[in-house]
Amino acid sequence: MLRVHNVHFSYGETPVLNGVSFHVREGELCGLFGPNGSGKTTLFRCCLRFLNLKQGTVQICGNDISKLSTGEMAKVVAYVPQEHKPPFPYLVREVVLMGRTPHLRGVFGISRRDRMIAMDALETLGIAGLAERPYSRLSGGQRQMVLMARAIAQDTPLMFLDEPTSALDFQNQMRIWEIMRSVVEDGRTIIACSHDPNHVAWFCDRVVVVGNNGVIADGDPAEAINEQTLGQIYRNTCSVQTVDGIRMVMPAGLQARKAGKTQANTHNQHACNRNVEQKTVRRIDYDIRYDKLEQ
Repeated sequence: MLRVHNVHFSYGETPVLNGVSFHVREGELCGLFGPNGSGKTTLFRCCLRFLNLKQGTVQICGNDISKLSTGEMAKVVAYVPQEHKPPFPYLVREVVLMGRTPHLRGVFGISRRDRMIAMDALETLGIAGLAERPYSRLSGGQRQMVLMARAIAQDTPLMFLDEPTSALDFQNQMRIWEIMRSVVEDGRTIIACSHDPNHVAWFCDRVVVVGNNGVIADGDPAEAINEQTLGQIYRNTCSVQTVDGIRMVMPAGLQARKAGKTQANTHNQHACNRNVEQKTVRRIDYDIRYDKLEQ
């Protein structure tokens, strides 16, 4: 579905991508994971032909992207950017309908079927109630969900999602990842950029880890997301634990800190109990001596 081979790209004299190669199979949910500044968004833009490659090739559905027209690209790949600021106050339903543009048939314009597909996409995201609201007045998280609906309505075999959950609360993050899973199960292919190793490990079929201008690891998340790989990009600030059979990436030393805090709390509680006991003994002693004086 997507094949990236020996891709190089630089901003001026600053190299960002140096010999990046990987492929994504049809029907996979692939996570593109890496730290800030590792070139994830730049790689997306190269694959989408927003940026011109210095060297290398990108193929989508077996076709070299350099040989595809803009219209042909729009029929095979949809894109959800990190953020999007519209130049005009379009309604939400109009933004989602823009995803149908590659499928419009000349003078016939937007069909009833196009409108139904757009509304179905909004309902899939659970945001049909926003259809008549101005897109420019939505929160960042709501905009992300609208753009996701637009990508679904575009009905392409391949989707590029750049940080699709970065502005969402936890509930909606999980909802978006579950929707991505259902989209993939329907036969489409998704490559999603993420900063969260847990999301990649929990939901993706495979992961491409980027850093140091290239690919550090590529494969099954259970194998690629490990302490050695994370140590290369996060300088040993992470540990990988298994909780109830689920692998989780945690801050290194978190368990030790929590254990130390618990021990300190226990020590403080014992000290407090001793103080109470001492005060009680002194009070009883005072009461006894006072009673003797009264007698």
